[in-house]
Amino acid sequence: MTASAPVTVAILNDYEVVVRGVHAMLEPFADRVEVVEVAAGLPVRGPVDVVLYDTFSAPQVDSADFDLAIGSEGFAAVCVYSWDTDPRLVEIALSKGCRGYLDKGLEAEELVTAVERVAAGDLVVSPSRSHVVPIGPHVELAADRDPQDRRVELVPGDWPGRSHGLSPREAEVVALITQGMTNVDIAARAFLSINSVKTYIRSAYRKIGVSRRSQAVRWGMQNGLAPDTLRDTQPDVPQRAGA
Repeated sequence: MTASAPVTVAILNDYEVVVRGVHAMLEPFADRVEVVEVAAGLPVRGPVDVVLYDTFSAPQVDSADFDLAIGSEGFAAVCVYSWDTDPRLVEIALSKGCRGYLDKGLEAEELVTAVERVAAGDLVVSPSRSHVVPIGPHVELAADRDPQDRRVELVPGDWPGRSHGLSPREAEVVALITQGMTNVDIAARAFLSINSVKTYIRSAYRKIGVSRRSQAVRWGMQNGLAPDTLRDTQPDVPQRAGA
């Protein structure tokens, strides 16, 4: 790439540890991608090149709540950042105007390159874990490893409950339990089957040492599984020409 101003990025999620984890991934590449806004529980305020919408415990792209979350970001390219790469979700996201759908298993430099492509106007899609998304044209990222075979400690980024041994999905399910959701609600929010939700609940409960839902809610409240409200902007970000 020729020398140019870095792509400006806002990270959107309801959990501080999640947005801080993504920020930490991108920080070594500040000459290429500059995180100028971190938003937890609040809409993005300033003009940026790319809004990175992290789906941890957040509304999926097939919900009206997702439309509300990104609806005010017409000045930016919205890029979904998710563990769910189901073709149906990708198709919905792109049909709603999103410019990218990226797997959270991407390494940091892969994520940076994808964000740069999105900012340049490409549609960038991570490979589906089942089959190729029937939408085009778009840039499909290379998959040189099996996403189903990644170990927890190798997954980039961060999430609440990781220090207690919870996998990303276990943590997400406990987070939604902490928010008072039923298993049916969780299945819809996390795009999982009811049986998968129950499996994650059982394995998570073993790891955190609880046996009842009320105990899981209390544990979640005490260990960062309730959403945060965070607003952290860099005050001296220059306005882009034409912004």
